[in-house]
Amino acid sequence: MASYAAFLLLVAALFVCCCHAQGGDDGAVAAIYSLGDSITDTGNLAKEAPPGAFETIKHLPYGVTFGRPTGRCSDGLLMIDFLAQDMGHPFLNPYLAKNMSFDHGVNFAVAGATAMDPADLFNRTFSMPFTSNSLKLQLRWFKDFMKSTFATDAEIRKRLQSSLVLVGEIGGNDYNFAFYANKSVSEVEKMIPAVVQTIINATKEVLDMGASRVIVPGNFPIGCLPSYLTAMAAPEPSAYDSTACLKDLNLFAAKHNAQLQRAVAGLQASYPDAAIAYADYFNSFLSLLKGAPALGFDENSTHKACCGAGGRYNYDLRLMCGVEGTAVCADPSAYVSWDGIHMTQAAYKAMSRLIYHGRYLQPQILSFPEEKNGQT
Repeated sequence: MASYAAFLLLVAALFVCCCHAQGGDDGAVAAIYSLGDSITDTGNLAKEAPPGAFETIKHLPYGVTFGRPTGRCSDGLLMIDFLAQDMGHPFLNPYLAKNMSFDHGVNFAVAGATAMDPADLFNRTFSMPFTSNSLKLQLRWFKDFMKSTFATDAEIRKRLQSSLVLVGEIGGNDYNFAFYANKSVSEVEKMIPAVVQTIINATKEVLDMGASRVIVPGNFPIGCLPSYLTAMAAPEPSAYDSTACLKDLNLFAAKHNAQLQRAVAGLQASYPDAAIAYADYFNSFLSLLKGAPALGFDENSTHKACCGAGGRYNYDLRLMCGVEGTAVCADPSAYVSWDGIHMTQAAYKAMSRLIYHGRYLQPQILSFPEEKNGQT
């Protein structure tokens, strides 16, 4: 009975839109502005990368479900795409895609971006990552765009008061690069306060510019990702939890999220006139994982990548999705993970419903067109 009740709760969270926005006149969002990494990037890395670099995301099988490669790190759409769609907006164009419409918002996110500036993050600890993009640079792009688009600070404030700004998900790569450099969990934990503070400082800047509706997402339970399950596989069954995820890595991610949630609560107290929400990627992902079969995912493939080169989790750092020697599963929609690091379109759609229409946006600050029409 308990599992059946949990299933009903999950279905309700996924498919019933029952919450209404806090803040704003009628909840209408004129534009969406997004900062972040590959979870949100709709093409900036593909535009930014020099010829010959990061070729895999520029070609099939990336974008196979969408029908063509778009620079998204998935087989199709991302959570930001479903959010924009649900709000009645077109997909957000990447900032670096010049001569395109930015009337309904801009996506500043770049795959591989870190929260902390690379010069601060890596000089003293380990080698530079594959991209030098960071939250600091994206914030500069954001400010430059607003100043070049609107004549005065007052006009910028007016625009932002009717917009939604997402600051993240960001910070995951700060930790990823450290783990990939063979840093221990205890060593990487020491980075958490600085990473969280960087995210909060950026959020403050956005709020000070006039933003009245801001979402700050947390990190995923990284111990459930095929990439980490492969790289940090443990011989002891006790290293894994009931969802077959690595306990230590999920505990680490939970510590980051706990600190970030406390800091977001501080922002909510400091900016009482703004609607500021924490997006719980951690628990929404675990809910998806536990309810995966009922949601149409293959129960034997929840921890396997759809695109990969074989092995227990179909992930090999030396043979990443898209290179010769890898293959794509017959039905990406039956998989949670696309390439061992990023999710499939089907999983992102389920996550978007759980978070933005469900109970994993805390507090619920959004409303959607169908809600205003009395539909569910």
